[in-house]
Amino acid sequence: MSEQEPALDEKEQSASDEKHQSASDEKQQSASDEKHQSVTAEQRVSIRNAERTDTPFILQMIRELATYERAPDQVTATEALLERWLFDEEKAECLIASLDGVDRGFALFYTSFSTWEGIPGTYLEDLFVQEAARGHGLGIALLRELARITLERGYPRLEWNCLDWNEPSLKFYRSLGAVTRDEWLSHRLDKIAMEALAASNQ
Repeated sequence: MSEQEPALDEKEQSASDEKHQSASDEKQQSASDEKHQSVTAEQRVSIRNAERTDTPFILQMIRELATYERAPDQVTATEALLERWLFDEEKAECLIASLDGVDRGFALFYTSFSTWEGIPGTYLEDLFVQEAARGHGLGIALLRELARITLERGYPRLEWNCLDWNEPSLKFYRSLGAVTRDEWLSHRLDKIAMEALAASNQ
């Protein structure tokens, strides 16, 4: 039988117990703080699918984006049009980004198609975050969710356009691995041009 170590006296034992208890409390508090910080961070930014009641906010985002892109007078969309095509006809979809429970941004997208690959893709028509809410990760959260949706549907690509003078956005997109397709030029026929083309015999 081995010799026992001398027991601590009551005063020493009490100090030792308090020291261990203090260390335990600090460890638990640190873990609690880390958990609280994690939950708080998760709660600050949230992404959800838009609902019919979000139509006024979606139109507001479209108008704010048009102002940012220096073309506020070009917006002709109305709540009635958006409600019809987004929620009745379901021709496009929309994600809403919130910061601390307040809606601050959106991403509007629809399905495209690649003839070379023979597979659909996702085309991002608009993405916008209000200036006061930038720097909190809403933009990347929207793109992350859109990338997840695209992959979940089995689509191989996510595409969008960006104005050539919008360097902050271009830099942000490049940081995500997006590739600029400089060899392609976007073309558009407006209604007047289409009517003229459709009516021509040439």
